[in-house]
Amino acid sequence: MSQQVTTHIELQLENRDRLSALLRIFFVTPIAIYASAFTSYSSTFDYAAGMIVLPVVLTLLFRGVYPSYIYAFNKAFLNLSLRICAYFLLLTDEYPTIEANEKFSIEFPGIDGGKSLSRGLPLVKWLLAIPLYIVGIIYGIYAMMLTLVAWITIVFTGEYPEWCAAGVIGTTAYWNRVYGYAFILVTDEYPSFSL
Repeated sequence: MSQQVTTHIELQLENRDRLSALLRIFFVTPIAIYASAFTSYSSTFDYAAGMIVLPVVLTLLFRGVYPSYIYAFNKAFLNLSLRICAYFLLLTDEYPTIEANEKFSIEFPGIDGGKSLSRGLPLVKWLLAIPLYIVGIIYGIYAMMLTLVAWITIVFTGEYPEWCAAGVIGTTAYWNRVYGYAFILVTDEYPSFSL
């Protein structure tokens, strides 16, 4: 059984709101500002910065446990980021809620209080993940090109092309696996490079 972060997105392909898609960049701004309030950086789209990392590294290193309250916060924050990302990338017309939504969810592997995680590996995971970042940047560019095609298609036809959705959802799931490994530290299993 895989110990990776899994991503579930319920895609809306047909009967899309053309006006909402056309003006999506403006509609997503308020919720993006809300999410950025959790970060210490000025970039509204730097959602990873809002995750709690350093306390997790220290407690894993010195105590061998993953604090349950940080686990809950990181999971909730990554779920919020997923809802915002799905809305921004036109995967849905449903405005992102600040509460959980089963249509867009992320599942963390069971970590048994962190006792199943390596104590020293969190110190070097960010370094081991460098190849993942490079591939992720390429996937991100690919996903943005697919989103542009989807945006044009939605504005003119009201439908999201299924072939575009596969790449965009795959890229989103890929980055969530990378976050789970290198930043949130809920798994020691190296993420796959596949979409």
